[in-house]
Amino acid sequence: MHEPHRLTLKDLAAEDRPREKMMLKGAKALTNAELLAILINTGNTEDSVVALTQKVLASCRNSLSELGKLSVRELCSFKGIGPAKAISILAACELGRRRKEEQPVGQLRICCSRDVYDYFYPFMADLPTEECHVLFVNQSARVLDSQKISSGGLTETSVDIRCVLREAVLRRATAMALCHNHPSGSLKPSAQDDRLTERLKEACRTVSITLVDHVIFTDNGYYSYADQGRL
Repeated sequence: MHEPHRLTLKDLAAEDRPREKMMLKGAKALTNAELLAILINTGNTEDSVVALTQKVLASCRNSLSELGKLSVRELCSFKGIGPAKAISILAACELGRRRKEEQPVGQLRICCSRDVYDYFYPFMADLPTEECHVLFVNQSARVLDSQKISSGGLTETSVDIRCVLREAVLRRATAMALCHNHPSGSLKPSAQDDRLTERLKEACRTVSITLVDHVIFTDNGYYSYADQGRL
């Protein structure tokens, strides 16, 4: 009968290598650079791979969100990363985003603007162009569904109020929250944003649906019309 493997001095000496460290301490013990090194191991020494991933992350201000915005071509500009490795990195970023999307719809409650922002973060983080989404909730403020209703260019997207109301009625929603992103990172609402908010609020009122918020989304924060007393 074999005894279970016990931690040895050799194991301890190897724990700084990403794979061994993960086996010994779990994934949470690894830095972002070490996790990235596991993905793009190029056959070089562990130290050189980690140094490469640290360089890649430094170019993104050590932000995984910024890393996910890079293209295959941009990643391939780093010596030691080819198309296959670049695709592996971006695939991992996408898997992380999709994991966050798997929220238990029907159990979530929307009680404030932060809830709206957190709900849409997996869908809207890193988007290079503007998109507009709507979140539909019932009278208990529980999420019924969400829907992308438009996508556009770098600075604007068009929203058809009739389509928004139709989706809300089909889902028997009693309230909704609008959310659109500003790829520029600016949290300041435009005049067009203000007009859209007012038009949607009035349209919702005609069918007894409440517009609880309009959130302007950026990767680093948000602007809430409700929080600003503009609804």
